[in-house]
Amino acid sequence: MQGDLGKLVLRLTVGVLLLFHGVNKLLNGIGDIEQVISSHGLPDVLAYGVYLGEVAGPVLVILGLFSRIGGLLIVADMVVAVLLEGMGNLLVINQFGGYALELECFYLFCGLSVALLGAGRYSIGGDTGAWN
Repeated sequence: MQGDLGKLVLRLTVGVLLLFHGVNKLLNGIGDIEQVISSHGLPDVLAYGVYLGEVAGPVLVILGLFSRIGGLLIVADMVVAVLLEGMGNLLVINQFGGYALELECFYLFCGLSVALLGAGRYSIGGDTGAWN
């Protein structure tokens, strides 16, 4: 029971906090991300993948429905973010003494934890099923 409660806390924490970023992109667009994508010589249509990682993934994780897939979408989103924008900060400590990529790492490893642990009993999908 405590394990399922812990999974719920993890899911709600990572899902709700990352969803704020996704909603911001829904409201304000992804022009900045398209520029980053095209500056790396990639088609800017790939920028729309951010909606999978920052809207669809968090919603699945919050609901606990196909939460493992949602966690993997979050992981993929953060890996791409680090590869495209964060490589210069990979070994950097910020002015406050924290790791420069701590937010990206937080989302990446929380998403990975959800993908590995599943949703637990307190979810729409329940604790059964390979992807819940």
